[in-house]
Amino acid sequence: MSAGFRRTTNNRMELLAVIVALESLKRPCRVTLFSDSRYVVDAVEKRWLEGWQRKGWKTAGKQPVKNVDLWQRFLKAREPHEVEFRWVKGHAGTPGNERCDALAQTAADAPGLPPDEGFEG
Repeated sequence: MSAGFRRTTNNRMELLAVIVALESLKRPCRVTLFSDSRYVVDAVEKRWLEGWQRKGWKTAGKQPVKNVDLWQRFLKAREPHEVEFRWVKGHAGTPGNERCDALAQTAADAPGLPPDEGFEG
């Protein structure tokens, strides 16, 4: 379940990985999701996401939230599940995290990558 885009950001790909994982579940589940992305984990665990929604997708500094398209997709994907996030340090030898990094690098290096419409469009 790895893929890439010709132009995007690390934060978008980290968030999309979480979304695709949740969307792949066939029934409501209790999920422990491990990620090395502070952006994703903190947005949920520190309740930034709730604040952004309340403020009409604006940050505390009244700036537009980045990646709203993906955050909205995330909310829909998470809805039927009970999700607990756990942050893991990246590039620290954690086997599952190292495997994800290798898959992500291979996907990013693939020829003929499609555009990330949410980023480029």
